[in-house]
Amino acid sequence: MVAPMHARALIAVLVGGLSLFQAAVADVKHARLGDFDLAYIEEGQGEPIVFVHGGLQDYRLWNSHLSTFASRYRSIAYSRSNHFPNAVSIDGTPDGAADLHGVDLAAFIKVLGLTRVHIVAHSSGAHAALFFAASHPDMVSSLVLNEPPAAGLLMSSPEGKKIAMDFSARLAPALDAFRKGDSQTAVRLFADGVGGPGTYDRRSQVVRDMMLDNAPSHAADAVTSRPRPVFTCDMAKKITAHALLTEGTRSPTFFHRIVDELQRCLPHAERLAIDASHTVPGENPQAFDEAVFAFLSKH
Repeated sequence: MVAPMHARALIAVLVGGLSLFQAAVADVKHARLGDFDLAYIEEGQGEPIVFVHGGLQDYRLWNSHLSTFASRYRSIAYSRSNHFPNAVSIDGTPDGAADLHGVDLAAFIKVLGLTRVHIVAHSSGAHAALFFAASHPDMVSSLVLNEPPAAGLLMSSPEGKKIAMDFSARLAPALDAFRKGDSQTAVRLFADGVGGPGTYDRRSQVVRDMMLDNAPSHAADAVTSRPRPVFTCDMAKKITAHALLTEGTRSPTFFHRIVDELQRCLPHAERLAIDASHTVPGENPQAFDEAVFAFLSKH
């Protein structure tokens, strides 16, 4: 059954960006968390999987992935706080506030009436998933993490600190542009800083529009005085679920070193490199989905 589902996902990618990133308005649901809503979509039945997007993204990152997994799983993708189509503002939750997004993830799962879920998460969403899983290990059936920017894991060595500082300097021009309100320049600089030169130009117009839709969360990162949360090895050791760590073969050293540390610190972790730069689920969805399916079949 897996091959036909993968074929459908690949066709969705090839026939154009709209099928990959656009859901009908009627399909979007809203979960009420206290005094704010989180938008989400879902498809299928079975054990639940919650998909968590990265920065400059929202639930639309996962549209074609949901159709791939829906025959076996209840597949749910939500937009994190301060991401489209939720209320967005430069004064809202920064994208990098992974601890707060982790709290939201736990609340979102509980509001949906779920007790234990598989988590598939990318980048800053994966960072949030780490905080969630460390605080609520009993709620996690398994964990798939693609390149979380958990720089706190690098702070125990001079080499790690330098790698983190160099990567921060690489993104500094993008943050400066966000701070100045030049979102168009900022998203270009950010994409190229994370994925390498030319990354933004390789993105479809649909993806670029999604990035602009979610610029406020990065603008919030640029102006916030809130310290960036630190995820540590001791926190990782609290995660009891089996984890799959994916990484792009062309990703910056920063992410590879973080995956090194996660592989060392997580009690049950395996690792897989996929032909892509940082945004593995978007750049090589077929290989990513195949890896996740194989992993889930064991856990």
